[in-house]
Amino acid sequence: MPTDVKVPALGESITEATIGQWLKAPGDAVALDEPIASLETDKVSVEVPSPVAGTLTEQLFKEGDTVAVGAILARVGEGAISSPAQAGAQGVAQAAPSGEAPSGAPGSRPSPGNEEAAMRLSPAVRRAVLEAHVDPSAIKGSGKDGRLTKDDVLAAAKEKSSPAQAGAQAPEAKASSAQEPKPAAPGPRATPGNRNEERIKMTRLRQTIATRLKDAQNTAALLTTFNDVDMSAVIDARARYKDLFEKKHGIRLGFMGFFVKAVALAAKDVPSVNARIEGDEIVYHDYLDVSVAVSAPKGLVVPVVRDADAMSFAEIEKAIAAFGKKAKEGQLTADDMKGGTFTISNGGVFGSLLSTPIINPPQSAVLGMHRIEDRPIARDGQVVIRPMMYLALSYDHRLIDGREAVTFLVRVKEAIEDPTRLLIDL
Repeated sequence: MPTDVKVPALGESITEATIGQWLKAPGDAVALDEPIASLETDKVSVEVPSPVAGTLTEQLFKEGDTVAVGAILARVGEGAISSPAQAGAQGVAQAAPSGEAPSGAPGSRPSPGNEEAAMRLSPAVRRAVLEAHVDPSAIKGSGKDGRLTKDDVLAAAKEKSSPAQAGAQAPEAKASSAQEPKPAAPGPRATPGNRNEERIKMTRLRQTIATRLKDAQNTAALLTTFNDVDMSAVIDARARYKDLFEKKHGIRLGFMGFFVKAVALAAKDVPSVNARIEGDEIVYHDYLDVSVAVSAPKGLVVPVVRDADAMSFAEIEKAIAAFGKKAKEGQLTADDMKGGTFTISNGGVFGSLLSTPIINPPQSAVLGMHRIEDRPIARDGQVVIRPMMYLALSYDHRLIDGREAVTFLVRVKEAIEDPTRLLIDL
């Protein structure tokens, strides 16, 4: 008798989701706990695992449909594979190019390398392998214990389709292609002025982002103040201690730890920046939960580093790196993004020189970091070149006065330009 696959609980206050993608088609074999579909909520993307091993017999909804929590999404019949390892092996077989005998296919014995690779494929990586049509056993993994990551698969697929790869084909293939007539170059449109358009429905996550950002503009009295910061001291500190830091903590020393610490220090002097308006009351926090804006495949998300003011540099960097990896693989949960009292957004990683970030309600302020570039500045009556970064603080003027916003940003600047302040709490 087929087993129902139901929409799982998706987090507090989330009652429905949109089917973003079917990962399995009717007739496909599935393993126990293997994802068969990806759901999009207004906060995160969630993969739905199969409760049993068997064969997907029925899909009850289409991609793009809205489904309620608890609804029957699909049905899985008995039989077929029974373990994730076998599912991974099948993914390898499906990913093999036509005409080749893939490892695990009938009539061939899977090699230890392929079997090991199949065992290590996470759901997100397995899906990337199937979409890119690459052999995971031929890819060197960069993850923990040599495991494949999604980036490894995408890089291998890009290399496979590169012109250099095509130019390295066998001599027989080159000779054959040389005899074939070259396709004509694309000409102008058959009908002058005929321009096509494509309409794609916004994802639930993108709709929510749009709504929340517009609500922030409509509700808060938004204002942005700017400053610039000399990054020389932080850059020197990283250069001096990065090897020791990585050796001790197993992670690179980045810039974000310095800024989180600087924000925690500045918030002690200007607590309103770490507060929120609730009705006719102001709610102050004696803790700092920093929402760190990171880029995900389907939009910007803001996982929360909790009690960041009590964390060490290493703990902050580890938390942010873990969130970045989860975001890239679509594994962030609603709990990861719940709460937050202050946001730091780093547009500099994309090359942004200056911006006016929008606050993340119900928070009252957001700090925008930007790219570092050498600029001439005056120091002791001399023009010198320094690595400078523009900082932007957007804030809700209903709660935070201009004087407080400027003071906060100056405190951040002082801490970054003299990191010793972070150690002696000045």
